[in-house]
Amino acid sequence: MTDSSLAHLVLARLRLYWREPGTLFWGFGFPVLLSLALGVAFRNRPPDPVIAAVEAGPGAERVLAALSAGGEVRARETPSDEAQRALRSGRVALVVRPGDPALYLYDPTRPEGRLARRVVDDALQRASGRRDALAVSDVHVEEPGARYIDFLVPGLLGLNLMGAGLWGLGYAIVENRSRRLLKRLVATPMRRGEYLLSFMVTRLVFMAVEVPVLMGFARAAFGVTVRGSMPLFLGLCTLGATAFSGLGLLLGSRTRNTTTISGLINAVSMPMFVCSGVFFSIANFPEWLQPWLRLLPLTALNDALRAVMNEGAGLAAVAVPLVVLASVAALAFAAALKLFRWS
Repeated sequence: MTDSSLAHLVLARLRLYWREPGTLFWGFGFPVLLSLALGVAFRNRPPDPVIAAVEAGPGAERVLAALSAGGEVRARETPSDEAQRALRSGRVALVVRPGDPALYLYDPTRPEGRLARRVVDDALQRASGRRDALAVSDVHVEEPGARYIDFLVPGLLGLNLMGAGLWGLGYAIVENRSRRLLKRLVATPMRRGEYLLSFMVTRLVFMAVEVPVLMGFARAAFGVTVRGSMPLFLGLCTLGATAFSGLGLLLGSRTRNTTTISGLINAVSMPMFVCSGVFFSIANFPEWLQPWLRLLPLTALNDALRAVMNEGAGLAAVAVPLVVLASVAALAFAAALKLFRWS
């Protein structure tokens, strides 16, 4: 492999990328817009009141007065049939039927219903004279590192690195093969290792721009910072981009048409999109499943990025995710190099 051949291939790939407005948008604009939308949606603000309905009838006014006193419940008096329709459609989380005893109508399988039951019952019990046996005090945590946006940004960064690696490399190779462009390269002195490595190097060049853009926006808009080592953080991004680039090269190594590669990429990326803790913690999954989910490369990347960004973790704390990512990168690239075909 000659340095000049690889340099020319990388330069050619960079020119192709820069000439595609869609590539620039999905690489730079989309992650920023997504973080802005989700950051605004989940910004720090007073908790939304519980939405409830009180069935019309004797005692309804007293219940409404008790629920309105604390400001944690937004309720209105509603005829019985209309209140139950609102409950079924999800417009309210709970229906109160006044009486002795009062009845709570809600769906216990919905978190909103269980929360509404506790908040409404607490308000009514206090209005009836209940006092707490244990004195407690609340501490609201709002400093950087403990907010949802601090959890979200590393997940979006990992998601962007995965998408760019799978779609930007795997799909591009298959598209070139389907247009018979790869056949023309067979007659050149270029080796397949040079061709594949040029894609990976180009991806790392773009990553060096994408990461500062997203992190700069997150810092300016939401005050998101990296508490840990910046070299370690950048090293994780580089290793993550390399791992997903290797997977993209592997998926495109023999695939012949864009329809098939689209299905393969979705089959690989969708389980990680859902199960790798991009928008919510994998602790929501059953305990027996969580060790397996941590073996997914996107889970390893997200966990490591969050540990370094939000907890200031060092190299030893992210050793396991590093091993997972390095293994995926090495095995995927080696397999892609062995399986790759020009036609």
